[in-house]
Formats: sequence, structure tokens, C-alpha cells
Amino acid sequence: MVSTIPSHDCVRANAVGDDPTSLVDQLCTQLGPGPHALSVVFAAPFVERGSIARLLRERFPDSLVVGCSTAGEIGIGGYRSGGAVALALSSASFRVEHTVFRDVRSLGIAEGQLQVQALLRRLAAAGVSPTANNTFALLLVDGLSFAEEALASMAATVLGDIPLAGGSAGDGLVFGTTHVFAGGEALPHGAVLMLVQTELPFEVFKTQHFAAGERRMVVTAAHCPTRTVLEIDGLPAADEFARVHGTTFDGLGPEFFAAHPLLVRVGGGEYVRSIQRKNPDGSLSFFCAIEEGLVLRDACGHELVQDFAQMVGKLERSLGGVQATIVFDCILRRLECERLGTVPQVSAIFERAHSCGFSTYGEQFRGIHVNQTLTGVAIGGRDKA
Repeated sequence: MVSTIPSHDCVRANAVGDDPTSLVDQLCTQLGPGPHALSVVFAAPFVERGSIARLLRERFPDSLVVGCSTAGEIGIGGYRSGGAVALALSSASFRVEHTVFRDVRSLGIAEGQLQVQALLRRLAAAGVSPTANNTFALLLVDGLSFAEEALASMAATVLGDIPLAGGSAGDGLVFGTTHVFAGGEALPHGAVLMLVQTELPFEVFKTQHFAAGERRMVVTAAHCPTRTVLEIDGLPAADEFARVHGTTFDGLGPEFFAAHPLLVRVGGGEYVRSIQRKNPDGSLSFFCAIEEGLVLRDACGHELVQDFAQMVGKLERSLGGVQATIVFDCILRRLECERLGTVPQVSAIFERAHSCGFSTYGEQFRGIHVNQTLTGVAIGGRDKA
């Protein structure tokens, strides 16, 4: 196994508690004075979001600081719940430009494309043209505005070959309000897109541990703008899903949905479409876009721990070692690990890859919005550069 050795190019921090001032003090102490090209902060949902966004801007006045609320954090030691985690990228090894979408609900495609085009021009003006070999994109987006598909697709179209990874902000499975942090503000319907340029080797990746099974269900009625399935095979969606899977309406919940994901086939690939929650009217809300006529297939799961370990091993071999990994891990993967008692093993693999990230309400990979998936960016060391 190739060793994974952290360096001063990428510094991680964990902070505990719920007081924003204390959390920011802890993060500042651990991350050091910099200079940082980028600091990314992921905060637990019970932390006062406006205060932590403002304090981060005040304490890092010369650095770009972005982040979001979570459904759980991933930091030093792996899975965490509470407080905040952060990753800082050094100005010596990275150049970062960003653009903020203040309200993704009303963002037009043409307007968004202009923002991304301007972002590319700003990065090129600094001296090095962005390409797939020297630049990757990171996206943080509100997890409850139903806008991830359009935003990821729009950004990827403009970015071309430049790879993108991202995550949808969470709020601890409350499904009330999520926030993205940018410019000292906590935006309830916002998103931030970053272009990160470096001479260090990196790889944008995606992994899921499911394959399509034999059983199929057809969405026969839906409200697409809110990703709500009203009927499956002509019957009330929640009752029919429960019947097919051997339970009742009362037996449906986050843990059950995590254990029974669904897949769709798009362009020759298989992508998870996970259920977010059941509704009192008998409908089902999804984390991803749905439409009438969509064929949902039961997913057959492989072993998550083994799949994840193999992925990290591939990254280590490809990059000659991993010094940091920015990860966007679906909350349903975490719930599966809790149900199966594999949190310690998965946390150890996260730590092996020097990970920082969060449990998401959705994941973005290139131009696609997915569920029950792990996406991210692994950054290699200088020996491979």
C-alpha cells in the first residue's frame, strides 16, 4: 500500500461544541495563520449559522472562506457529529477563484453561464489557463431548493473537461433549512462554485456500492418541481413501496430508505435515486429529480467498506499517495454504516485518506446530481507533481 502522508499544502482541523466564537477560535488555532488560498468549513446543523459565517470572514480576512451546514461532519478521525471541521489549502500550492449564486431557485441558465464564464476568465487572467490537468471545481449548494441538477449541468457545460465534485448542504435530517457560507453570510438558498488550480496531482472521483436488481417500479404520477412521487405502478407511492418491500407505511423512515435504495439508468450508467422522506398524503419525496414514466429499479448492494477501501487504494496508487481528500458523502451511506455497525471501519478509511467533508443531502459529480454516493477530490503529494 502506498503511504498517505499529509503536508502543509493541506491542513485539517476539528472543533467541538456549539458556540460559534469558540468553534472559530479552535479552527483558527489548528489551521494556522496561512496564507490560505481557501478554507472550507462544514458546521453541524445546530450551530448558529449566521454567526459562524460572519466570524469566519472576520478571522480570515485575507482568505476565501466558504462552507455549509451538514447532516454530519467528516474530519480528523472520520465520521463526527457536532461542532465543525475545516480544510485549508495553502496559497503556495493553490490558486482559487469563486462565484456565489445567491438564490438558486431563481437562477436562470444564461445568467449562471455568464457567472461561470467570468470565473474561468478570472482564473486565466492570473497567468495559467485552466485545464482538466491543473484545475478542478468544487460546488456547495443548498440541499432543499431542488436546484442541484440544473446547477451542476449548467456549470459542467461551461467548464468542459474541468472535473467537478460537490455536495448538497444538510440540516441533520430536519429538512427545514440548509445554508451555504460565503462572503461572511449564511445563504439559505445559495450556492458557491470554486475553481481550484494547482500543480499538485489530483483526482475527482465517485463511488457507489450498488447495482441494479431485477425488480422494477414505474413512476405513474409525480410532481416534478418538488421531486415528489405520488403514485408507483398506479397506486399511492408510499403504500406501494412499503408493500413491495415487505413493510407498512409506519415502517418507512430514513433507515429503511437507506437500506432500500433505487437505481435509474441514464446514458448507459446506473445512478442511485434515494427517497428522502414519506409524506402524510402518502407520497414520497426524493433527493434527486424524478419524472412520470421513470423506471425505478431495486438496487442490490455490495459491501460498502470493501468498495470504499478499494477506491482509496486506487487513489493512492494513481496519485503516489494522498495528502488530503475533500469528500461529499450521502447521509444515507452514514445511516447504513450506523445500522450495520461499520462506522469505525469507514471512519478509519476516511482518516487513511486524510479526509475532510460532510454528510450530504445529495452529491454532484461532473454534470450529474446523484444520491447514496461518495464523491470528492483527492490531492496527491509533491513527489508525483
